[in-house]
Amino acid sequence: MSTINPTTRRDFLGKGGAILAASAFGHAGLFAAESKNNQSGKKEEVSPPEDLMREHGVLKWILLIYDEALRRMDASQDLPPEPLAASAKIIREFVEDYHEKLEEDFLFPRFRKAAQHVDLVEVLLQQHQAGRRLTDITMRLSTGQALKNADDRRKLADSVRQFIRMYSPHEAREDTVLFPAFHGIVSAHEFDSLGEDFEKKEDELFGDDGFFKIVDRVAEIEKKLGIYDLAQFTPKA
Repeated sequence: MSTINPTTRRDFLGKGGAILAASAFGHAGLFAAESKNNQSGKKEEVSPPEDLMREHGVLKWILLIYDEALRRMDASQDLPPEPLAASAKIIREFVEDYHEKLEEDFLFPRFRKAAQHVDLVEVLLQQHQAGRRLTDITMRLSTGQALKNADDRRKLADSVRQFIRMYSPHEAREDTVLFPAFHGIVSAHEFDSLGEDFEKKEDELFGDDGFFKIVDRVAEIEKKLGIYDLAQFTPKA
């Protein structure tokens, strides 16, 4: 996959919602089109919820990789350990240690303080913790030796299956309930400043255009598993 060079992270994010709606965001053609549409140099700001929602796109993409790995394990088909190990590493670094930490440090406390969606926040936090335990198992068992052992292979498949089952509704509830409500519990100034804080944290952890580097890593994993071509998922007439 060719390297993506948007004018700036914020320039791209101004149209991030359209890419998310396309369900195939991260693929080179879509990114190139969006980049060209922002060559005017006009900077379009993106809100913290929009930023978090596009990061969910990375999670959705890895859930597809997990699903393919699970399909192969259930069918006793060959599964090289490297793609699954690399996917779990991205989950740990980008989703759990970065994305979820933003939610836990900046969103969840504000919802508690505002006494809104408190029960939902508690469940989401519990699921973050459960997800990290599952990722520990996936990372530990994503080895050639473990995949050859029937018991370890079963444990690995169980951890992947539970992760997929939990995070599909988890991110859907955040995208449709929690994130849209966030604007109503903070001031306009705080809302805008948090967007800048999120950007700084991303740059600090992953470097300039860090999000796009993560997307490239995920795309390469898909290619190794032979599931990168989006057209293959279209039902045949």
